[in-house]
Amino acid sequence: MNISEQISSEGCSDHRRGAVLSVRGSVVDAWFPDPLPEFHSELRAGDDGRIVIEVVNHLDPETVRGVALTPTAGLARGMPVFDMGHPLQVPVGERLLGRVVNVFGDTIDGGAELAGGEWRSLHASPKSLAEQGTTSEIFITGIKAIDLLAPLERGGKAGLFGGAGVGKTVLITELINNVAGRHHGVTVFCGIGERSREAEELVRDVQDAGVLDKTVLVFGQMNESPGARFRVGHAALTVSEYFRDDQKQDVLLLIDNVFRFIQAGSEVSGLLGRLPSRMGYQPTLGTELAELEERICTTRDAAITSVQAVYVPADDFTDPAITHTFGHLSSLIVLSRERASQGFYPAVDPLRSESKMLTPPLAGERHYGIARKVRETLASYEELKDVIAMLGMEELSREDQRRIHRARRLERFLTQPFFTTEQFTGLEGKMINLEDTLEGCERILNDEFSGHPEKALYMIGAVDEAGKP
Repeated sequence: MNISEQISSEGCSDHRRGAVLSVRGSVVDAWFPDPLPEFHSELRAGDDGRIVIEVVNHLDPETVRGVALTPTAGLARGMPVFDMGHPLQVPVGERLLGRVVNVFGDTIDGGAELAGGEWRSLHASPKSLAEQGTTSEIFITGIKAIDLLAPLERGGKAGLFGGAGVGKTVLITELINNVAGRHHGVTVFCGIGERSREAEELVRDVQDAGVLDKTVLVFGQMNESPGARFRVGHAALTVSEYFRDDQKQDVLLLIDNVFRFIQAGSEVSGLLGRLPSRMGYQPTLGTELAELEERICTTRDAAITSVQAVYVPADDFTDPAITHTFGHLSSLIVLSRERASQGFYPAVDPLRSESKMLTPPLAGERHYGIARKVRETLASYEELKDVIAMLGMEELSREDQRRIHRARRLERFLTQPFFTTEQFTGLEGKMINLEDTLEGCERILNDEFSGHPEKALYMIGAVDEAGKP
Protein backbone atom coordinates (compact mmCIF):
# COMPACT_ATOMS: atom_id res chain seq x y z
CA MET A 1 0.00 0.00 0.00
CA ASN A 2 1.56 3.35 -0.98
CA ILE A 3 1.31 6.37 1.27
CA SER A 4 -1.48 8.10 -0.67
CA GLU A 5 -3.64 4.96 -0.32
CA GLN A 6 -2.71 4.75 3.36
CA ILE A 7 -3.69 8.38 3.92
CA SER A 8 -7.08 7.87 2.25
CA SER A 9 -7.70 4.52 3.99
CA GLU A 10 -6.97 6.03 7.40
CA GLY A 11 -9.46 8.75 6.62
CA CYS A 12 -7.19 11.69 7.36
CA SER A 13 -9.48 14.58 8.14
CA ASP A 14 -8.58 18.26 7.88
CA HIS A 15 -7.17 18.43 11.42
CA ARG A 16 -4.43 15.94 10.43
CA ARG A 17 -3.48 17.90 7.36
CA GLY A 18 -1.09 20.84 7.46
CA ALA A 19 0.96 22.93 5.08
CA VAL A 20 4.67 23.46 4.57
CA LEU A 21 5.82 26.88 5.77
CA SER A 22 9.54 26.67 4.99
CA VAL A 23 12.20 24.24 3.81
CA ARG A 24 15.85 24.76 4.77
CA GLY A 25 17.84 21.74 3.71
CA SER A 26 16.54 18.87 5.85
CA VAL A 27 14.67 21.16 8.27
CA VAL A 28 10.97 21.61 7.48
CA ASP A 29 8.56 23.92 9.32
CA ALA A 30 4.88 23.12 8.93
CA TRP A 31 1.60 24.73 9.97
CA PHE A 32 -1.04 22.55 11.64
CA PRO A 33 -4.35 23.49 13.24
CA ASP A 34 -4.71 22.65 16.92
CA PRO A 35 -3.82 20.06 18.23
CA LEU A 36 -0.25 19.91 16.95
CA PRO A 37 1.38 16.59 16.09
CA GLU A 38 3.24 15.14 19.08
CA PHE A 39 7.01 14.98 19.39
CA HIS A 40 8.55 12.20 17.23
CA SER A 41 5.37 12.01 15.12
CA GLU A 42 5.83 10.89 11.54
CA LEU A 43 4.80 13.41 8.89
CA ARG A 44 4.57 12.70 5.17
CA ALA A 45 4.79 15.18 2.30
CA GLY A 46 5.55 15.32 -1.41
CA ASP A 47 4.30 13.09 -4.22
CA ASP A 48 2.86 9.85 -2.77
CA GLY A 49 4.25 10.87 0.64
CA ARG A 50 7.82 10.03 -0.36
CA ILE A 51 9.27 12.69 1.99
CA VAL A 52 9.36 11.45 5.60
CA ILE A 53 9.66 14.04 8.36
CA GLU A 54 10.02 13.53 12.12
CA VAL A 55 8.70 16.22 14.48
CA VAL A 56 11.44 17.51 16.79
CA ASN A 57 10.04 20.82 18.07
CA HIS A 58 6.91 22.90 18.62
CA LEU A 59 7.72 26.48 17.64
CA ASP A 60 4.35 28.02 18.56
CA PRO A 61 0.72 26.86 18.98
CA GLU A 62 0.36 26.31 15.23
CA THR A 63 3.87 25.49 13.96
CA VAL A 64 6.04 22.37 14.23
CA ARG A 65 9.62 21.88 13.15
CA GLY A 66 10.74 18.57 11.77
CA VAL A 67 13.82 16.90 10.34
CA ALA A 68 13.43 15.13 7.00
CA LEU A 69 14.79 11.58 6.85
CA THR A 70 14.67 11.56 3.04
CA PRO A 71 15.80 14.15 0.45
CA THR A 72 13.53 17.21 0.34
CA ALA A 73 14.03 17.98 -3.37
CA GLY A 74 10.77 19.23 -4.86
CA LEU A 75 9.19 20.21 -1.52
CA ALA A 76 7.89 23.82 -1.56
CA ARG A 77 5.96 26.26 0.61
CA GLY A 78 2.23 25.65 0.71
CA MET A 79 2.42 21.95 -0.16
CA PRO A 80 0.26 19.67 2.01
CA VAL A 81 1.86 17.64 4.81
CA PHE A 82 0.07 14.83 6.67
CA ASP A 83 0.38 13.78 10.30
CA MET A 84 0.36 9.97 10.29
CA GLY A 85 -0.74 9.88 13.94
CA HIS A 86 2.14 7.72 15.14
CA PRO A 87 5.94 7.89 15.53
CA LEU A 88 8.35 6.43 12.99
CA GLN A 89 7.82 2.66 12.90
CA VAL A 90 9.73 -0.43 11.82
CA PRO A 91 8.42 -3.96 11.15
CA VAL A 92 9.18 -6.67 13.73
CA GLY A 93 8.86 -10.43 13.80
CA GLU A 94 10.50 -13.52 12.41
CA ARG A 95 9.73 -12.35 8.86
CA LEU A 96 12.77 -10.06 9.19
CA LEU A 97 15.22 -12.96 9.58
CA GLY A 98 17.50 -13.13 6.56
CA ARG A 99 16.42 -9.70 5.33
CA VAL A 100 18.23 -6.37 4.80
CA VAL A 101 16.14 -3.29 5.63
CA ASN A 102 16.57 0.45 6.08
CA VAL A 103 15.39 2.76 8.86
CA PHE A 104 11.81 2.78 7.49
CA GLY A 105 11.56 -1.03 7.32
CA ASP A 106 11.79 -0.97 3.51
CA THR A 107 13.69 -3.96 2.14
CA ILE A 108 16.90 -3.10 0.29
CA ASP A 109 17.96 -6.65 -0.61
CA GLY A 110 15.83 -6.89 -3.76
CA GLY A 111 13.31 -9.19 -2.09
CA ALA A 112 9.59 -8.83 -1.39
CA GLU A 113 8.37 -5.87 0.66
CA LEU A 114 7.45 -6.43 4.32
CA ALA A 115 3.82 -5.33 3.99
CA GLY A 116 1.35 -5.74 6.84
CA GLY A 117 2.21 -7.57 10.05
CA GLU A 118 3.29 -5.88 13.27
CA TRP A 119 5.10 -2.54 13.24
CA ARG A 120 6.52 -0.84 16.32
CA SER A 121 7.71 2.63 17.21
CA LEU A 122 11.43 3.35 17.00
CA HIS A 123 11.19 5.03 20.40
CA ALA A 124 10.90 3.03 23.63
CA SER A 125 11.86 3.50 27.26
CA PRO A 126 14.70 1.43 28.76
CA LYS A 127 13.75 -1.45 31.02
CA SER A 128 13.35 -0.46 34.66
CA LEU A 129 15.92 -1.72 37.16
CA ALA A 130 13.33 -4.14 38.58
CA GLU A 131 12.92 -5.79 35.16
CA GLN A 132 16.64 -6.17 34.43
CA GLY A 133 18.58 -9.36 35.09
CA THR A 134 21.18 -9.42 37.87
CA THR A 135 23.47 -12.30 36.90
CA SER A 136 26.77 -11.82 35.08
CA GLU A 137 28.43 -14.40 32.87
CA ILE A 138 31.21 -14.34 30.29
CA PHE A 139 30.33 -14.38 26.59
CA ILE A 140 32.99 -16.42 24.74
CA THR A 141 34.06 -15.16 21.30
CA GLY A 142 36.81 -17.62 20.28
CA ILE A 143 39.28 -14.72 19.84
CA LYS A 144 42.27 -15.20 22.17
CA ALA A 145 43.17 -11.59 22.93
CA ILE A 146 39.56 -10.65 23.74
CA ASP A 147 38.61 -13.72 25.79
CA LEU A 148 41.82 -13.48 27.85
CA LEU A 149 42.21 -9.74 28.52
CA ALA A 150 38.80 -8.10 27.92
CA PRO A 151 36.11 -10.80 28.15
CA LEU A 152 32.65 -9.80 26.98
CA GLU A 153 29.61 -9.91 29.25
CA ARG A 154 26.40 -11.67 28.25
CA GLY A 155 23.87 -8.88 28.13
CA GLY A 156 26.61 -6.27 28.31
CA LYS A 157 28.04 -3.70 25.93
CA ALA A 158 31.54 -3.99 24.49
CA GLY A 159 33.26 -1.28 22.49
CA LEU A 160 35.89 -1.78 19.78
CA PHE A 161 37.85 1.47 19.81
CA GLY A 162 40.31 2.41 17.10
CA GLY A 163 41.20 4.92 14.41
CA ALA A 164 40.74 4.39 10.69
CA GLY A 165 42.19 1.20 9.24
CA VAL A 166 43.10 -0.74 12.41
CA GLY A 167 40.56 -3.56 11.92
CA LYS A 168 37.28 -2.67 13.69
CA THR A 169 35.00 -3.88 10.89
CA VAL A 170 37.09 -7.02 10.30
CA LEU A 171 36.78 -7.86 14.01
CA ILE A 172 33.01 -7.31 13.92
CA THR A 173 32.76 -9.58 10.86
CA GLU A 174 34.83 -12.27 12.60
CA LEU A 175 32.51 -12.11 15.61
CA ILE A 176 29.55 -12.77 13.30
CA ASN A 177 31.37 -15.82 11.95
CA ASN A 178 32.49 -17.15 15.36
CA VAL A 179 29.57 -16.31 17.59
CA ALA A 180 26.48 -16.28 15.36
CA GLY A 181 26.99 -19.92 14.36
CA ARG A 182 27.10 -21.09 18.01
CA HIS A 183 24.75 -18.43 19.32
CA HIS A 184 21.32 -19.92 20.09
CA GLY A 185 19.47 -16.75 19.29
CA VAL A 186 19.25 -13.97 16.76
CA THR A 187 21.95 -11.67 15.39
CA VAL A 188 21.03 -8.09 14.49
CA PHE A 189 23.61 -6.04 12.60
CA CYS A 190 23.17 -2.27 12.57
CA GLY A 191 25.20 -0.31 10.02
CA ILE A 192 25.25 3.41 10.83
CA GLY A 193 26.80 5.45 8.06
CA GLU A 194 28.09 2.33 6.32
CA ARG A 195 29.70 2.55 2.90
CA SER A 196 27.67 0.71 0.26
CA ARG A 197 30.68 -1.50 -0.48
CA GLU A 198 31.01 -2.49 3.20
CA ALA A 199 27.32 -3.32 3.43
CA GLU A 200 27.41 -5.52 0.33
CA GLU A 201 30.53 -7.34 1.55
CA LEU A 202 28.98 -7.90 4.97
CA VAL A 203 25.84 -9.46 3.53
CA ARG A 204 28.03 -11.87 1.54
CA ASP A 205 30.11 -12.69 4.64
CA VAL A 206 26.97 -13.49 6.63
CA GLN A 207 25.75 -15.73 3.80
CA ASP A 208 29.12 -17.50 3.62
CA ALA A 209 29.05 -18.08 7.38
CA GLY A 210 25.69 -19.83 6.94
CA VAL A 211 23.89 -17.67 9.51
CA LEU A 212 21.81 -15.37 7.27
CA ASP A 213 18.60 -17.17 8.28
CA LYS A 214 19.19 -16.10 11.91
CA THR A 215 20.34 -12.56 11.10
CA VAL A 216 18.61 -9.22 10.54
CA LEU A 217 20.63 -6.44 8.87
CA VAL A 218 19.55 -2.81 9.27
CA PHE A 219 21.46 -0.15 7.34
CA GLY A 220 21.52 3.63 7.29
CA GLN A 221 24.07 4.16 4.54
CA MET A 222 26.58 6.96 4.22
CA ASN A 223 24.73 8.67 1.35
CA GLU A 224 21.49 8.97 3.33
CA SER A 225 20.35 12.09 5.16
CA PRO A 226 21.63 12.70 8.72
CA GLY A 227 18.12 12.16 10.11
CA ALA A 228 18.01 8.60 8.71
CA ARG A 229 21.52 7.78 9.97
CA PHE A 230 20.60 9.19 13.38
CA ARG A 231 17.54 6.93 13.73
CA VAL A 232 18.79 3.65 12.26
CA GLY A 233 20.27 2.58 15.62
CA HIS A 234 16.86 2.98 17.25
CA ALA A 235 15.29 0.89 14.46
CA ALA A 236 17.77 -1.96 15.09
CA LEU A 237 17.08 -1.76 18.83
CA THR A 238 13.32 -2.02 18.27
CA VAL A 239 13.88 -5.21 16.24
CA SER A 240 16.24 -6.56 18.94
CA GLU A 241 13.79 -5.82 21.75
CA TYR A 242 11.06 -7.76 19.97
CA PHE A 243 13.18 -10.93 19.92
CA ARG A 244 14.31 -10.41 23.54
CA ASP A 245 10.95 -9.51 25.09
CA ASP A 246 8.40 -11.33 22.91
CA GLN A 247 10.34 -14.35 21.65
CA LYS A 248 12.52 -14.68 24.82
CA GLN A 249 15.58 -15.18 22.62
CA ASP A 250 19.11 -13.94 23.25
CA VAL A 251 20.16 -11.29 20.74
CA LEU A 252 23.66 -10.43 19.55
CA LEU A 253 23.53 -6.78 18.46
CA LEU A 254 26.48 -5.60 16.39
CA ILE A 255 26.76 -1.85 15.72
CA ASP A 256 29.17 -0.31 13.22
CA ASN A 257 29.77 2.56 13.97
CA VAL A 258 28.71 4.44 17.11
CA PHE A 259 30.83 7.48 16.23
CA ARG A 260 28.80 7.91 13.03
CA PHE A 261 25.63 7.91 15.15
CA ILE A 262 27.10 10.76 17.20
CA GLN A 263 28.23 12.47 14.00
CA ALA A 264 24.71 12.24 12.51
CA GLY A 265 23.30 13.72 15.73
CA SER A 266 25.78 16.57 15.44
CA GLU A 267 24.65 17.24 11.85
CA VAL A 268 20.98 17.25 12.91
CA SER A 269 21.79 19.58 15.80
CA GLY A 270 23.57 21.97 13.44
CA LEU A 271 20.65 21.93 11.00
CA LEU A 272 18.32 22.88 13.86
CA GLY A 273 20.52 25.85 14.72
CA ARG A 274 21.60 24.68 18.18
CA LEU A 275 24.79 26.22 19.54
CA PRO A 276 27.57 23.61 19.49
CA SER A 277 29.20 22.41 22.68
CA ARG A 278 32.81 21.36 23.32
CA MET A 279 34.81 20.62 20.13
CA GLY A 280 31.78 21.33 17.96
CA TYR A 281 29.61 18.46 19.22
CA GLN A 282 25.90 18.86 19.89
CA PRO A 283 24.93 20.02 23.41
CA THR A 284 22.63 16.99 23.72
CA LEU A 285 25.39 14.43 23.03
CA GLY A 286 25.20 12.70 26.42
CA THR A 287 21.42 12.43 26.38
CA GLU A 288 21.20 11.12 22.81
CA LEU A 289 23.85 8.47 23.43
CA ALA A 290 22.17 7.37 26.68
CA GLU A 291 18.79 7.02 24.93
CA LEU A 292 20.40 4.50 22.59
CA GLU A 293 22.72 2.65 24.99
CA GLU A 294 20.39 2.26 27.98
CA ARG A 295 17.92 0.18 25.96
CA ILE A 296 20.59 -2.54 25.62
CA CYS A 297 20.30 -4.76 28.70
CA THR A 298 19.49 -8.18 30.13
CA THR A 299 16.05 -9.17 31.39
CA ARG A 300 15.20 -12.23 33.47
CA ASP A 301 14.36 -14.24 30.35
CA ALA A 302 16.85 -13.13 27.66
CA ALA A 303 19.61 -10.68 26.88
CA ILE A 304 20.79 -8.25 24.22
CA THR A 305 24.58 -8.54 24.04
CA SER A 306 26.07 -5.67 22.07
CA VAL A 307 29.46 -5.25 20.39
CA GLN A 308 29.98 -1.75 19.04
CA ALA A 309 32.72 -0.44 16.80
CA VAL A 310 33.71 3.11 17.77
CA TYR A 311 35.86 5.19 15.42
CA VAL A 312 38.39 7.30 17.34
CA PRO A 313 38.93 10.57 15.44
CA ALA A 314 42.65 11.25 14.94
CA ASP A 315 43.38 8.47 17.50
CA ASP A 316 42.37 10.95 20.22
CA PHE A 317 40.86 9.04 23.15
CA THR A 318 40.04 12.31 24.96
CA ASP A 319 37.53 13.30 22.26
CA PRO A 320 34.10 13.97 23.89
CA ALA A 321 32.37 11.39 21.66
CA ILE A 322 34.77 8.71 22.93
CA THR A 323 34.73 9.68 26.61
CA HIS A 324 30.91 9.72 26.66
CA THR A 325 30.82 6.25 25.08
CA PHE A 326 33.28 4.79 27.63
CA GLY A 327 30.82 5.23 30.49
CA HIS A 328 28.18 2.93 28.98
CA LEU A 329 30.40 -0.09 28.31
CA SER A 330 31.31 -3.18 30.32
CA SER A 331 34.27 -4.13 28.07
CA LEU A 332 36.71 -1.79 26.33
CA ILE A 333 38.68 -3.35 23.46
CA VAL A 334 41.22 -0.82 22.25
CA LEU A 335 42.82 -1.42 18.86
CA SER A 336 46.35 -0.07 18.46
CA ARG A 337 47.76 1.42 15.26
CA GLU A 338 51.28 0.56 16.44
CA ARG A 339 50.42 -3.13 16.84
CA ALA A 340 48.69 -3.16 13.46
CA SER A 341 51.81 -1.69 11.83
CA GLN A 342 53.88 -4.50 13.41
CA GLY A 343 51.57 -7.14 11.91
CA PHE A 344 49.95 -8.20 15.21
CA TYR A 345 46.35 -8.98 14.25
CA PRO A 346 43.89 -8.59 15.84
CA ALA A 347 45.59 -5.36 16.88
CA VAL A 348 44.17 -5.46 20.43
CA ASP A 349 46.19 -3.30 22.84
CA PRO A 350 46.68 -5.61 25.86
CA LEU A 351 47.49 -2.78 28.28
CA ARG A 352 44.60 -0.44 27.46
CA SER A 353 41.85 -3.03 26.91
CA GLU A 354 39.86 -3.95 30.00
CA SER A 355 36.64 -5.53 31.20
CA LYS A 356 34.62 -5.45 34.38
CA MET A 357 34.22 -9.23 33.95
CA LEU A 358 37.93 -9.81 34.60
CA THR A 359 37.62 -10.30 38.38
CA PRO A 360 38.17 -13.51 40.39
CA PRO A 361 34.45 -14.01 41.27
CA LEU A 362 33.31 -13.71 37.63
CA ALA A 363 36.21 -15.01 35.53
CA GLY A 364 37.70 -17.39 38.11
CA GLU A 365 40.99 -17.23 40.00
CA ARG A 366 42.99 -19.00 37.28
CA HIS A 367 41.80 -16.78 34.41
CA TYR A 368 42.29 -13.62 36.49
CA GLY A 369 45.78 -14.68 37.60
CA ILE A 370 47.00 -15.58 34.10
CA ALA A 371 45.59 -12.37 32.58
CA ARG A 372 47.29 -10.28 35.27
CA LYS A 373 50.66 -12.00 34.73
CA VAL A 374 50.36 -11.54 30.94
CA ARG A 375 49.68 -7.82 31.44
CA GLU A 376 52.59 -7.45 33.89
CA THR A 377 54.98 -9.17 31.47
CA LEU A 378 53.88 -7.05 28.50
CA ALA A 379 54.01 -3.85 30.62
CA SER A 380 57.61 -4.64 31.65
CA TYR A 381 58.56 -5.08 27.99
CA GLU A 382 56.91 -1.75 27.13
CA GLU A 383 58.92 0.03 29.85
CA LEU A 384 62.21 -1.49 28.67
CA LYS A 385 61.77 -0.76 24.95
CA ASP A 386 63.57 2.59 25.17
CA VAL A 387 66.49 1.02 27.06
CA ILE A 388 66.75 -1.76 24.47
CA ALA A 389 66.68 0.78 21.61
CA MET A 390 69.55 2.78 23.14
CA LEU A 391 71.76 0.12 24.78
CA GLY A 392 70.67 -3.22 23.35
CA MET A 393 69.46 -6.39 25.05
CA GLU A 394 72.94 -7.28 26.31
CA GLU A 395 72.89 -4.51 28.94
CA LEU A 396 69.80 -5.93 30.66
CA SER A 397 69.86 -8.34 33.57
CA ARG A 398 69.32 -12.04 32.94
CA GLU A 399 65.85 -11.87 34.51
CA ASP A 400 64.83 -8.87 32.35
CA GLN A 401 66.01 -10.69 29.23
CA ARG A 402 63.89 -13.72 30.13
CA ARG A 403 60.88 -11.47 30.77
CA ILE A 404 61.29 -9.80 27.37
CA HIS A 405 61.56 -13.15 25.59
CA ARG A 406 58.32 -14.22 27.32
CA ALA A 407 56.61 -10.96 26.35
CA ARG A 408 57.60 -11.25 22.69
CA ARG A 409 56.28 -14.82 22.55
CA LEU A 410 53.04 -13.78 24.27
CA GLU A 411 52.57 -10.96 21.75
CA ARG A 412 52.84 -13.42 18.90
CA PHE A 413 50.69 -16.06 20.57
CA LEU A 414 47.86 -13.53 20.98
CA THR A 415 47.71 -13.06 17.20
CA GLN A 416 45.19 -15.21 15.37
CA PRO A 417 44.27 -16.00 11.75
CA PHE A 418 40.66 -15.00 11.01
CA PHE A 419 38.12 -16.85 8.90
CA THR A 420 37.09 -13.59 7.26
CA THR A 421 40.65 -12.81 6.09
CA GLU A 422 41.57 -16.26 4.73
CA GLN A 423 41.42 -15.02 1.13
CA PHE A 424 43.93 -12.24 1.91
CA THR A 425 46.38 -14.05 4.22
CA GLY A 426 46.22 -17.58 2.87
CA LEU A 427 46.01 -18.79 6.50
CA GLU A 428 43.14 -20.98 7.67
CA GLY A 429 40.96 -19.23 10.27
CA LYS A 430 41.14 -20.45 13.85
CA MET A 431 38.61 -20.30 16.66
CA ILE A 432 40.14 -21.03 20.07
CA ASN A 433 38.30 -21.97 23.25
CA LEU A 434 39.16 -20.21 26.49
CA GLU A 435 40.86 -23.21 28.08
CA ASP A 436 43.36 -23.51 25.20
CA THR A 437 44.10 -19.78 25.45
CA LEU A 438 44.73 -19.95 29.20
CA GLU A 439 46.87 -23.08 28.87
CA GLY A 440 48.97 -21.53 26.10
CA CYS A 441 49.67 -18.34 28.05
CA GLU A 442 50.42 -20.31 31.21
CA ARG A 443 52.99 -22.49 29.43
CA ILE A 444 54.66 -19.48 27.77
CA LEU A 445 54.87 -17.72 31.16
CA ASN A 446 56.51 -20.89 32.57
CA ASP A 447 59.18 -20.69 29.81
CA GLU A 448 58.13 -23.98 28.21
CA PHE A 449 58.63 -22.36 24.77
CA SER A 450 61.90 -20.56 25.45
CA GLY A 451 63.60 -22.88 22.95
CA HIS A 452 61.11 -22.12 20.18
CA PRO A 453 61.73 -19.32 17.67
CA GLU A 454 59.32 -16.45 18.21
CA LYS A 455 57.76 -16.85 14.75
CA ALA A 456 56.63 -20.39 15.66
CA LEU A 457 53.98 -18.83 17.93
CA TYR A 458 52.79 -16.25 15.36
CA MET A 459 49.34 -16.70 13.80
CA ILE A 460 48.55 -20.08 15.35
CA GLY A 461 45.57 -21.41 17.27
CA ALA A 462 46.30 -23.57 20.34
CA VAL A 463 49.89 -23.39 21.60
CA ASP A 464 50.64 -27.01 20.65
CA GLU A 465 50.54 -25.92 16.99
CA ALA A 466 53.95 -24.31 17.58
CA GLY A 467 55.45 -27.82 17.36
CA LYS A 468 58.75 -28.91 18.83
CA PRO A 469 61.81 -26.61 18.98
